[in-house]
Amino acid sequence: MKTTLIAALVASTFAATASAETESYVLDPSHSQIVFTYNHLGYSTGMGMFSGFEGEIELDQEDPAVSSVNVSFPVRSMLTGWEARFEHFMSDDFFGASDDDMVTFASTGIEVTGDDTALITGDLSMNGVTKSVVLDAKLNQLSDHPMQNKPWAGFDATTTLLRSDFEVGAFAPFVSDEVEVTISVEAMKAE
Repeated sequence: MKTTLIAALVASTFAATASAETESYVLDPSHSQIVFTYNHLGYSTGMGMFSGFEGEIELDQEDPAVSSVNVSFPVRSMLTGWEARFEHFMSDDFFGASDDDMVTFASTGIEVTGDDTALITGDLSMNGVTKSVVLDAKLNQLSDHPMQNKPWAGFDATTTLLRSDFEVGAFAPFVSDEVEVTISVEAMKAE
């Protein structure tokens, strides 16, 4: 669900100006989020979010395909908008999550598909399961931040996950097995 992965996708990093080496960027936790949606019994679209997570992007502007991304966050950082739903998601019906259970994403490959787009493949680990996922990513902007006066990058990405792949598929098909994931991140050049 949290294809936190998300963030991973942000790392995707695409082509931009010249630079023959990889530069490190760190995610801005205040402007990075992963939103997931699912169908609830055909009546509504349920939503949740992860925010405030950490991650690093190794960005090669000259050869974006050799860039990489790593992201991690606690399962219990999920926001659902309703405490009872959060507790249900953390129960044994779904995650059975303790305070130290993490979601991680580590890119394994990047296929540049356009001037500012790429497919980022990576290992998503959650609930004790690791699966390969593909993020459809877009570079929104790579420039000096107008208030921070340092290089900044922004990415959006999407993917679709199956809850059952990560052993959190309770109540399917009534609650959709498919979860749509949208990721939006900002990252600042590391000092």
